[in-house]
Amino acid sequence: MRTKQAFIAGVAILAAATMTSAVPGGGTVSGKVTYEGTPAKQKPIDMSKEPSCAKQYATPPPTETVVTGPNNALENVVVYISAGAPDEPPPSQAAVLAQKGCRYLPHVLAFQVNQELKITNEDQTSHNIHPLAKINREWNKSQPPGTPPISDKYDKMEFIPVKCNVHPWMHGTFAVMKNSHYSITGADGGFTLPDLPPGKYTVTAFHESYGDQTQEVSIAGSETKSVNFVFKAKPY
Repeated sequence: MRTKQAFIAGVAILAAATMTSAVPGGGTVSGKVTYEGTPAKQKPIDMSKEPSCAKQYATPPPTETVVTGPNNALENVVVYISAGAPDEPPPSQAAVLAQKGCRYLPHVLAFQVNQELKITNEDQTSHNIHPLAKINREWNKSQPPGTPPISDKYDKMEFIPVKCNVHPWMHGTFAVMKNSHYSITGADGGFTLPDLPPGKYTVTAFHESYGDQTQEVSIAGSETKSVNFVFKAKPY
């Protein structure tokens, strides 16, 4: 009986271990995402029709369709392992999108399939959030000020444009990922994908305006491989 129980426990431990592809101390893929050419100049947002939001800014904030940094760095690019890593169960903590100052914070929100998504309204005005899913279920919901967060989940991988049906300048992106091997570039365009077990991988970089690019990479042991992406900017 004890032998059988020990066997069952061992199987359970093995199953739990194989549910995630992250290996602490494993290999790493890191690099930068940049652009070449001249990107479209981001325009200041006119929030005059929503004074409660406009007054939160000393100067009107710019649109965020293309955000650049020093040395041609490209921000808000989702870099992820698109092939070579297994699917993973979602983390227990929720991913949170805040509506604040009539903007989506963060502009690009990445989270896993079946991970809880919470959307908060921190403004003194109503919003109507409308994720334009094509693979997952499309929905739109009104969220008056002071109401509880909206909670939802997505069961398929997809990059989903998000808009507000009340405030036309509010745009963002949901990146629904199959596993935890993803990163979003900041102002320096840098990204890091750690804890990869040995193997061959496809690394993909996705930008909401410039599309996606892929590269192949092989990881052995705890080595770090450098992968860089260069997008061609569109001046419009």
